[in-house]
Amino acid sequence: MEKLTRRTFFKAAGATAAVAAAKAHALAPDEALHAHGAAAAPATGAQAQPAYLFLRPDEARFVEAAVARLIPLDGNGPGALEAGVPNYIDRQLGGAWGAGERLYRSGPWQPGLPGQGYQLPFTPSELFRNALRAIHDDVQKRRNTTFDKLPGNEQDAYLESLQTGNQDLNGVPAHTFFESLLALTIEGFFADPIYGGNKDMVAWRMIGFPGAYASFYHLVDQHGVLFTRPPMSMGEDNRRMIHIQPVSAQPKAVGPNPVDGTGKKGGK
Repeated sequence: MEKLTRRTFFKAAGATAAVAAAKAHALAPDEALHAHGAAAAPATGAQAQPAYLFLRPDEARFVEAAVARLIPLDGNGPGALEAGVPNYIDRQLGGAWGAGERLYRSGPWQPGLPGQGYQLPFTPSELFRNALRAIHDDVQKRRNTTFDKLPGNEQDAYLESLQTGNQDLNGVPAHTFFESLLALTIEGFFADPIYGGNKDMVAWRMIGFPGAYASFYHLVDQHGVLFTRPPMSMGEDNRRMIHIQPVSAQPKAVGPNPVDGTGKKGGK
């Protein structure tokens, strides 16, 4: 995996940000976030995350550690862990998208060309569960520990081996799993907080994205004036509280995730 700095990450993810702002699944109905507070303080593993719906404890520890390496906390702002990305991923996998609601599931299951899209028989939740179990067993066998307990440089090396390799993870090619994990991490970091990630809109504040204001009419003729209003979520009420949507309320929009629910098969 190429050394991922904030600069290279945002360069690669710039096109994703606008699309991901309107994406995917969510938290439980009654949970809420303060929309306009200060940037979130650094989280501490699972203690900083709400209860998971899909991820098992060992799976959650891998996801938390992995996303923290993909988008790390640094001097520019919070990383993926502090932004609640693991919770976003959990809600995706635990909802209709994770169950393969929009996937073509009738086969035949044969290796396809790059332009033919996702070709595996697994739903997204099955893909993650199979791959995470294989990763756990592999690290345990080779290092007698778990991924989350490896030093940071060794975590990076292992993620790079997933990105560039084709080893079998219980039927899932390693690079396919990595691409899915990275895409969900980027989505969760930039998505509207209504879907469970981008806690306190930390990513939007960092890049200056205003969010879901209904109208900018009063600014149309104010050229050269810096926009200074805080970002706004689609889920804000009149008290500026964000009401997170339930998992079943929102199908995942098509995005960069190779398991994108388009049902691509043989180019169709």
